[in-house]
Amino acid sequence: MSRVYNFSAGPAVLPEEVLKEAADEMMDYRGTGMSVMEMSHRSKAYDQIIKEAEQDLRDLMNIPDNYKVLFLQGGASQQFAMIPMNLMKNKKAAYIVTGQWAKKAFQEAQIYGDAVKVASSEDKTFSYIPDCSDLDIPEDADYVYICENNTIYGTKFKELPNTKGHTLVADVSSCFLSEPVDVSKYGVIYGGVQKNIGPAGVVIVIIREDLITEDTLPGTPTMLKYKIHADAQSLYNTPPAYGIYICGKVFKWLKKMGGLDAMKKRNEEKAKILYDFLDESKLFKGTVVAKDRSLMNVPFVTGNEELDAKFVKEAKEAGFENLKGHRTVGGMRASIYNAMPKEGVEKLVEFMKKFEAENA
Repeated sequence: MSRVYNFSAGPAVLPEEVLKEAADEMMDYRGTGMSVMEMSHRSKAYDQIIKEAEQDLRDLMNIPDNYKVLFLQGGASQQFAMIPMNLMKNKKAAYIVTGQWAKKAFQEAQIYGDAVKVASSEDKTFSYIPDCSDLDIPEDADYVYICENNTIYGTKFKELPNTKGHTLVADVSSCFLSEPVDVSKYGVIYGGVQKNIGPAGVVIVIIREDLITEDTLPGTPTMLKYKIHADAQSLYNTPPAYGIYICGKVFKWLKKMGGLDAMKKRNEEKAKILYDFLDESKLFKGTVVAKDRSLMNVPFVTGNEELDAKFVKEAKEAGFENLKGHRTVGGMRASIYNAMPKEGVEKLVEFMKKFEAENA
């Protein structure tokens, strides 16, 4: 069985050489006589795996020394509660709602305090990023929250909002490590890894040290306190050990590929191939305002639901998997993360041209 071109939004395509390496080490990790899956997280071998993974991530992102890197569980969705529980000192926060995940985070924050929606693009089905240069942010807001790349709707913040001095918190699940980032502009930058970095089950939180305090909201469970995990170096309890090991391999692959500058260039080239075709196609059209387009997730439609379904079915038969759009928006979506080869996008466009010729 040959590999398909997997355009899934997550869990998503991983670099083949990472998968091969993991397969080679499955029965015996570097002479330990066991798999990483079977290994104690307190062992010397595992300690090296998690420390090296953290160091490689720090190198890739140039993470300043006053930020902690936490490998946690519960996915990005658990952070929707963890953030207000740990950061809402004044019981107030500003949320910019640009998609379903930002909306869920906003709704969750309302449980813990006064979450204020300061901007939204819901009026046009989240097809653009609102102007965030002069928002009405409450003076006493503890933080300003964004979801930086919207997986479902295919939009991306090209410039960060003006937070007027407030701490910026960003969910970067679907653009993690796709381009260079200035970590110092954020208080917290976090993401589930199952889109661009590794297998589902790990969430990485990069948090500035001054935000990690004993002072959490009353009733915050021990497991949901950043300080507990930071003090224990992500080993307070058994971490998602195998998932972190795969993330570590992906970090090494990214370094080998030339780091985040090289990935950005590569991702821009891939996305351009698909967007250029969508812009000239008579049948297919992109759904996002051009200036706000994501490099990672590309939604498109024909304008006819039956034709959309036919396209998804025929694409699958031709070896292009997971092109069906999210159930909330329909149509199609191609997720073209770091590990998707350029050839995959070229082949997809070739197939789309053929489909257009046959169904025009």
